[in-house]
Amino acid sequence: PETVGIRREMMSYSPVLDCTRFTKRESCSLAEVMSEQLAKQLDEENAVFPALSDPAAELLPDEAPDTTSDLMLAQMLQMQFDREFDDQLRREEKKFNGDSKVSISFENYRMVHPYDDSDSSGDEVDWQDTRHDPYRADKPQTTPRKGFTGKGKNITTKHDEVTCGRKNTARMDNFAPEVHVGDGLGMDLKLSNQVFNSLKRHCYSEQRRSARLHEKKEHSTAEQAVDPRTRLLMYKMVNAGVLENINGCISTGKESVVFHADGGSLEEQPVPDEVVLKVFKTTLNEFKNRDRYIKDDYRFKDRFSKLNPRKIIRLWAEKEMHNLGRMKKAEIPCPEVVLLKKHILVMSFIGKDHVPAPKLKDAMLNSEDLKNAYYQVLHVMQQLYQECNLVHADLSEYNMLWHEGKVWLIDVSQSVEPTHPHGLEFLFRDCRNVSTFFQKRGVSEAMSTYDLFNAVTGLNIPVGAEDEAEFMAEIVALEKRNEDHIQKRGKKTFPVTSEDGGPPLEPDADD
Repeated sequence: PETVGIRREMMSYSPVLDCTRFTKRESCSLAEVMSEQLAKQLDEENAVFPALSDPAAELLPDEAPDTTSDLMLAQMLQMQFDREFDDQLRREEKKFNGDSKVSISFENYRMVHPYDDSDSSGDEVDWQDTRHDPYRADKPQTTPRKGFTGKGKNITTKHDEVTCGRKNTARMDNFAPEVHVGDGLGMDLKLSNQVFNSLKRHCYSEQRRSARLHEKKEHSTAEQAVDPRTRLLMYKMVNAGVLENINGCISTGKESVVFHADGGSLEEQPVPDEVVLKVFKTTLNEFKNRDRYIKDDYRFKDRFSKLNPRKIIRLWAEKEMHNLGRMKKAEIPCPEVVLLKKHILVMSFIGKDHVPAPKLKDAMLNSEDLKNAYYQVLHVMQQLYQECNLVHADLSEYNMLWHEGKVWLIDVSQSVEPTHPHGLEFLFRDCRNVSTFFQKRGVSEAMSTYDLFNAVTGLNIPVGAEDEAEFMAEIVALEKRNEDHIQKRGKKTFPVTSEDGGPPLEPDADD
């Protein structure tokens, strides 16, 4: 009974509770929120602000992007990145080229090429930046694998003259960039196999020659130029105060390059106001037989075989320094040695006010001066042989200077002693050069080659019919006798000094 009573009470109150719930929901119902007036207001606001475009729709305007795939999103982002990269590259290219007539294209570095870009119009394409130049001639088509094209009478093989000629013209593009081949394709040029092979061999040889010259210039002293090592030595001399400055090249020869410089100061000895730098060439291409002048000289014989070619050049400079020292003691007019640094010899300058003294062959001398010069040369040759115990070995009008009314000797790096295996032969050659020069200049007092040789050496080799072959045979016999005597007794056969000034070259008593 109690339960029935409770249920009855609940049933009596339930309608009231339901009405209260429904009444509260009607105050904020969905119908009021989405009313027609509110919808019109929202439409007006959307009309004022245009809808933002979708980036994905810009990338693919024709179809809606499938944003559900991660791969598609990555490809879209990569494409956008590539476009931005290409834009930046175009700006860099424009800045790099500027207003230059010759422009450099960055096309190969682009991610999306102009002809692949759907947004770029045809008017904006710069043909210099594309891979396909419409004005460039087409390369000849390659022959199929079967080796021929066409049929019957129209068959064309790979050996066809016209086809081969056009192919050879196209293959010229593979030559080195420094080879200017021109526009052979545009002219429809046809090169034969023989011409193309000749051009190809020439290009390869030029490339190898250019590489050799480049390497040679870096490691050798060339004409009117010095290698980096020599240049560094010259700079060190200037920095040390030995030289004030180096002015330029005076002359070049087969063995050295001579530069003029202003003297500085040294603690040991005074430096002349004007000096010369004799730089011995480190390449032997122009003077390949210089070894014969030094390898048989007893002063340097032991050191010669143990040196490499570059150090032999230093030995050559040292030899000239010693020879000039002997000549200076005998008061023979010659340059005075200031300093020796490896293969650079610093000497006093023979000339005045940066103008070198003229060579004897270039000096404008009258008959009296020529006669005086001849007797000076004769006296110098006798002094060189008798007092200095030297033979110039390259004496001529090119190695004698005329300065202040005197004959000056230069270039004595190849000078040897008379006991050298070829010393007398070198002396005979010097006598022939001197006699020929002064006889051509009209000096009547000039002696013949044979008389001059005997006057310088003090020998009495019979002249006879003045046959050069017989005279040279006597000289070679004397040289051989002296060489055998040196090997047996270890001393020189020919005395170099005597009271009467004429060192007779007597044969060995044992012979």
